[in-house]
Amino acid sequence: MTSPNAVAVFDLGKTNSKLFVFGADGSILAQTRTKPQWVEHDGIRVLDDEALFEWMTATLRQAVDDYAVGHVMFSGHGCTFALVGGDHLTHPILDYEQDPPKALAPRIDMLAPVFSETYSPKLPLGFNYGRHILWLETTRPDSLSKADAILAYPQFWSWKFSGRKVSEVSYIGCHSHLWAPLKQDFSSLVDGRGWRAKMPEFARAGAVIGGWRVSEGKSAEVKVHNGVHDSNSALHYYRSLGFDDFTLVSTGTWVVIFNSACPLDALDEHRDMLANVTVDGKPAPTIRFMGGREYDLAGGGWAKPVSLEALSRVIAKGVFALPSFAPGGPMQGVEGRFVGPQVEGEERAAAALLYVVMMTDLSLDLIRSEHSIVIDGGLVKTGLFAELLAELRPTQEVYSSTTAEGSAFGAAALVFETVGQSPFEKETKRATPLPLFGLRAYRQAWRSLAEIEEPDVARPRKEFHA
Repeated sequence: MTSPNAVAVFDLGKTNSKLFVFGADGSILAQTRTKPQWVEHDGIRVLDDEALFEWMTATLRQAVDDYAVGHVMFSGHGCTFALVGGDHLTHPILDYEQDPPKALAPRIDMLAPVFSETYSPKLPLGFNYGRHILWLETTRPDSLSKADAILAYPQFWSWKFSGRKVSEVSYIGCHSHLWAPLKQDFSSLVDGRGWRAKMPEFARAGAVIGGWRVSEGKSAEVKVHNGVHDSNSALHYYRSLGFDDFTLVSTGTWVVIFNSACPLDALDEHRDMLANVTVDGKPAPTIRFMGGREYDLAGGGWAKPVSLEALSRVIAKGVFALPSFAPGGPMQGVEGRFVGPQVEGEERAAAALLYVVMMTDLSLDLIRSEHSIVIDGGLVKTGLFAELLAELRPTQEVYSSTTAEGSAFGAAALVFETVGQSPFEKETKRATPLPLFGLRAYRQAWRSLAEIEEPDVARPRKEFHA
């Protein structure tokens, strides 16, 4: 780097928000975390942004004192926006996991652009955050009329620390209904509702947009960098390491799968397939499901790695977890359920792990993945996720990240690139296929029970058979 200062990255997830401090050599010097608080406000669930901001400023000041941090960057979960007027919110930040009123939803859903324009499928709750903007515009019009800026979630925090309001394409282009990726411009919804004037100028993710003074009376100032969408940040990280023709399986609350080699006309809006947008504005064909959340729900909160023995017992007993345990994903509108003998503890977690593997394998077929696969994020910690996927997909090399924090590393990489440095090296390891007896027959039975037709893919899938 051009200075000895370290880089602080706030990786702001829906369930956990984390601070990572990166040294000039790319190593993690420190990390800490908190849980965002979602509270009721006038009948709507919203973020306690002040509580989160207090934690962020306190931890950043400590990081400056301890590690001479000179840069701060933000990676944020999707589906979230802020309405800002002057120096304050005109409405609290909505929790995306809530539906508009039933009487209102059909009216606002009619305004959504067609899939062929935005490559954003019509999704439930606030997964299209343009839907939630329409909700507020209809029921609380003052909140929008008094706003001079509609900020994406990472840009809200960039603004809180820098005072500058900007936009960023990877977040606005993330199934929001606000972006037309083939035009590389705002969608007809934005212009039709007169929102373009409320969209600030664009800055690239990682660009310096201002500074944050550490405290009164001190000259130290931290450079503030424009934030990025978390899964797109992870995609950028692995591309920066030299991965080219590959599929990224980015896992957290969501499992988000990118395959840039998939043609746009293969995307099925009814399967939660969409075109994300990279930090450089390029369409990135994507499929996703709420895999981390589903693993927690189906697994009964099991927090330790799952053993090979537990997986073998679940397969032998014929226990299946079937879609879906959370909204969205390629099997929407179906209630999650278990089939087979009742299991608890580690065996229930094993059934949940197999479920997430089966859903990931199906999603890889739907997104036409044929090249190398890179897995990162929380599901790596479950214990055999990558190895099971490698066994099911013998024609593809499967790699897992030893960091499991691709979004934070990608955000740091964007900062380092801004100052002309690239300290990160490939740290992925190839997963060894796990020869688990009955696994392929289990997949065939799982797909039959879930009533899933085989995806129409070009490559033969002879390995379906046990």
